[in-house]
Amino acid sequence: MAIGLSTYAFFWRASSRVSKPLSIEAMLEECAELGAGVFQICDHPAVETLSSQRLEKLRLRAEELDVELELGTRGIGRAPLDRYLDLAEPLGVSLLRSMLYSADHRPTTLEARKLLSEAVPRFEARGVRLALETYEQVPSAVLVELVERIDSPFLGICLDPGNCVAALERPVDVIDACAARVFNLHVKDFAFSRRDGWVGFTFAGCPLGEGLLDYAYLHQRIRPQARGINQIVEHWLPWQTDEATTCRLEAEWTRHCLDYLKTYPSVAH
Repeated sequence: MAIGLSTYAFFWRASSRVSKPLSIEAMLEECAELGAGVFQICDHPAVETLSSQRLEKLRLRAEELDVELELGTRGIGRAPLDRYLDLAEPLGVSLLRSMLYSADHRPTTLEARKLLSEAVPRFEARGVRLALETYEQVPSAVLVELVERIDSPFLGICLDPGNCVAALERPVDVIDACAARVFNLHVKDFAFSRRDGWVGFTFAGCPLGEGLLDYAYLHQRIRPQARGINQIVEHWLPWQTDEATTCRLEAEWTRHCLDYLKTYPSVAH
């Protein structure tokens, strides 16, 4: 098990909204500087544009820094999955996170079962595990049923309890439903706050341990150390008043989350 960072931990600092966006290589270097053992390049299309030489160089640099690489995309159609399987090989990636839906493809449950059943042998042949993320567009029970029916050691779940709140699923229920099939953890905290005038709520991120995520329960149920499950830090940080404030706060949240996970009391259990 390792604790790592997703590109979502660099969401603003790597975006076109800042004056000098971080490159993939710069994010990798920061992972190592902060003591993160994994860098998950997730929903970050820039990785698809890298030449084979640059991919190889990235893998070698990650090995030098002792940082494991993971990938993330969206969709379960053959084209997106095979594109990322092709990227996984030169990067030395053994886990790919995806989601059932992409921007232009929303398979039915039956279609999803067929696509995943066809995909699993390709993943097994490449030695890559596929982790499907929990999120509000697909009930967690449906996701679990798909994974259990196919029942392959190369198909599991990327657990992110906060994503399902928008579908009125309680995070603890999502954790319980998915626990046995988890391959990967996305760790981010979240909270509701009142809108101006007390008209409605905003549901957004907050520093780990300060919101509604019951991390103690998550850790107890998933047992990431014992099961070798990587914990990947992400953020839901809203844009602040300006670039400097946003980037500073994003970096502070990242350091806080890493420190929280590394010093968590149950880390040795």
